[in-house]
Amino acid sequence: MNIQSLKSDFDRDGYLVIDHFFDSSLMDHLDEVIRNHFGDRPDFCHDDAFINKSQTEVVPWFPQQENCGDFDSIEHDPRLESLTEAVLGKGWRTQYCMVMFSRQGTAGQAWHQDCPSDDATKHNLNRLVYTRDISDETGGQIVVVPGSFRHGELPAGNPVGDFENQVVLTPAKGTLILLHGHTWHRVLPIKSEHRYSTNYRAAPQSAPEDVTDICVYRNMRYQFSTSSVVEERKA
Repeated sequence: MNIQSLKSDFDRDGYLVIDHFFDSSLMDHLDEVIRNHFGDRPDFCHDDAFINKSQTEVVPWFPQQENCGDFDSIEHDPRLESLTEAVLGKGWRTQYCMVMFSRQGTAGQAWHQDCPSDDATKHNLNRLVYTRDISDETGGQIVVVPGSFRHGELPAGNPVGDFENQVVLTPAKGTLILLHGHTWHRVLPIKSEHRYSTNYRAAPQSAPEDVTDICVYRNMRYQFSTSSVVEERKA
């Protein structure tokens, strides 16, 4: 693994995709743990008003906060730690491990930035791990706009409208994706299977603890700690 080359790619695009990063048997084990936790139809954590406005239908789970140690080996993978330090610099810190579940027929996630881009030094890093294949048939692909983390705030407009230079990512089992928190991104609708991804969020030393408290959508800014819309946005 050429860390400096990977860092250069991330610094250029605001995201990085590494196929076959994690062992297949570990992915199978974690996939089973996730499936057993959620079942087929877990309840949404957010109310209908948020789901309808954000066009985001995801159920989160924070396994390490429930003393579930199955996810720890990835957290402490020395390759992941080295790559994270190269991207974020010394003094970076982990935030939390969040598993995201989307069931068949749901909308995925509309365009968003995980945190406001008013200050370039204040952002999170998504370290996304996939325990099963995502494909055109299953839906749930990740869409990103390369370099958008340098372009400021996600433009107001259609929450799920296309951007001309967007790129669709279809990670396979064992893929690692690094995604800058200011990069414009979304998740396409889920077609045929439950979709899982596990996000080991991290942040540079310069970012506050609550850096991801406010999420920027194309039609609003939403604050999770208060469960409220803090800004309406119109094109």
